[in-house]
Amino acid sequence: MGTRQPRGRSGGRPTLEEVAARAGVGRGTVSRVINGSPRVSERTRAAVEEAVAELGYVPNTAARALAANRTDSIAVVVPEPESRFFAEPYFSDIIHGVGAALAETDMQLLLTFAGGDRERRRLAQYLAAHRVDGVLLVSVHADDPLPDLLEQLDIPAVISGRRSADETLASVDSDNFAGARAAVDHLVARGRRTIATITGRLDVYGAQRRLDGYRDALAEAGHQVDEALIVQGDFTEEGGRRAMAELLERAPALDAVFAGSDVMAAGARQVLRTAGRRIPDDVALVGFDDSAIARHMDPPLTSVRQPIAEMGRTMTDVLLSEIADDRPAAARRLYRPQIILPTELVERASS
Repeated sequence: MGTRQPRGRSGGRPTLEEVAARAGVGRGTVSRVINGSPRVSERTRAAVEEAVAELGYVPNTAARALAANRTDSIAVVVPEPESRFFAEPYFSDIIHGVGAALAETDMQLLLTFAGGDRERRRLAQYLAAHRVDGVLLVSVHADDPLPDLLEQLDIPAVISGRRSADETLASVDSDNFAGARAAVDHLVARGRRTIATITGRLDVYGAQRRLDGYRDALAEAGHQVDEALIVQGDFTEEGGRRAMAELLERAPALDAVFAGSDVMAAGARQVLRTAGRRIPDDVALVGFDDSAIARHMDPPLTSVRQPIAEMGRTMTDVLLSEIADDRPAAARRLYRPQIILPTELVERASS
């Protein structure tokens, strides 16, 4: 005995319009609920979902995407070499958050790397063909051409971390300035006097803000900012090793190091140990990210926790809202959210 198919008023399969009428909302609202947009109140969402259940409405994903000139897919673009992506927990945590936000939608996720000129050109051609509905850009450098390309193509996009204080695209970031300040305040409170820092690449705005926070905390504590105690790294373990070796040459008497990432802190720790410096007895060490690396180091690493998975979820929610926004491009550009999530210092035995 066959299963009876739901029927709409017309006698055929229920339509989007019939769901809208049953729920007492507009057709666009039903579409937003079905597409998982966060721009719908819980009461309205519940009414639409109840109408969908009562009528037995089944969205025709392919037809809907075609009619709306949609692909039902978004891209996560990482303008870095694959080696860095797989070496740093930051990226996997972002992807985890993105996946969690997409779990209740029909959206497919495409992950692509654009660490070199050839990859960027290939990606530009792919995006120009409008093969995705939106883009999440993770780890963007100040001179990266991809954000401007997305603007030109009018493709909805959200950046993980602003390129500058004047960012024009929607962005989600952690409070890098306050996090760095908390790290240095902690070291000052522990009685450390010669506090060095290993920065990330300074063409990344977040790394600039961490350096700003370091300078600000030292100045407020009455410590003179010594440029010899500032060495630029590149967010890699090898970069942390190189920077730490340079710091020991410049300032052998240093008694604390704030590293701009846990990965760089791990590299710095190796050099300190080789040099016979005990952590934290001789040199206190603080990182940034509060990744699994921090918890598993010996001794466990004090680190600034940034809510990376939450950043991925928030970026995705903002992007889905932009995709669902059917206003003209000029109207959509009037307001693009710049969201900053709080950080928290997690104290462990390294400091």
